[in-house]
Amino acid sequence: MIILKRLINTNNWRSASLSKHQFKKVFIFLATDKHASPFDMLSTIDIFPDSAILKYEDVTVEDAERIVYDMMFPRGPKGAKHTKIFINGRDFKRVNDILKKITKCMFPPFELAIIVDPRGAYTTATAAVAKTLELSLKKGLGNLDNKRVTVMAGTGPVGQTAARLYASEKANVIVTSRSLERASSVATRINEEIESTRIKGVEAKTSEEIGEAVENAEIVLSAGAAGIQLLSLETLRKHGKNCRIVADVNAIPPLGVEGLKSKIEGEEIIPNILGIGALAIGKLKNKIEVRLIERAVEEPKGIFDYKIAYEIAKEAILRKFEKSESEKNWIP
Repeated sequence: MIILKRLINTNNWRSASLSKHQFKKVFIFLATDKHASPFDMLSTIDIFPDSAILKYEDVTVEDAERIVYDMMFPRGPKGAKHTKIFINGRDFKRVNDILKKITKCMFPPFELAIIVDPRGAYTTATAAVAKTLELSLKKGLGNLDNKRVTVMAGTGPVGQTAARLYASEKANVIVTSRSLERASSVATRINEEIESTRIKGVEAKTSEEIGEAVENAEIVLSAGAAGIQLLSLETLRKHGKNCRIVADVNAIPPLGVEGLKSKIEGEEIIPNILGIGALAIGKLKNKIEVRLIERAVEEPKGIFDYKIAYEIAKEAILRKFEKSESEKNWIP
């Protein structure tokens, strides 16, 4: 407490001396990986060329607590509004534990805006869900309310996030995994978090189990790791009688869904089943990330995670759809 008071007193003096100065935008990256990915840093620099980028790698929860205190105070309350945190990394659990820890450390007026996108999982998942919503609306299939959705490899960061978003739209979701225990655990946890029973976990190791998982699905999202095929065309033809939309986030061959080329955007991959490829999803993902970073800069504080990312994506999709509908119904 004594140290904290000294810090505040010191910063009162510093704030007074800096009050007439322009503050530079500073993005501080907290990466759980051994080497921080340059993807988000390069994206940030392109949006704000005059900003400064600082990075910390292989960050633990304990590290994050110490680092965040050093972020909060040196620029004073006014400067803190121009200091942004970006949490990233493959360790999905540690990313979220770091977020919980650093939000507990902050207090008025030393509160910073925090961007969270673990290895792009949040922006990828929101783009994938939004693209399936867009195509469903475009083809007259309606919104996601009560749609039957299967998220393949649904226990990874992208899959879990997509399942949450589909369930938030009142879809009924199956998440698959090679492990029934893991699939059931993820489904239970998400259901508890969102206070619903819309998500069910199933094991899908064999082609027959995969077929059963997609049997009743109207939308199938392949959310697996790069270079792993999860769904063959044979299985889709045999079991996908109810399927109308299939999407894949994997752009590296072999693709997650056989025959679903990365650039496909709403074309039939087999009769009556429309595809959305990884690069089509990726274009929207990049736009979402840009806007997410901009939003964090516009606001002095707050958490900018998958919820905000989906809000951005859905707003763009609905605006685009409404414009398309108004143009279609316009009579000269």
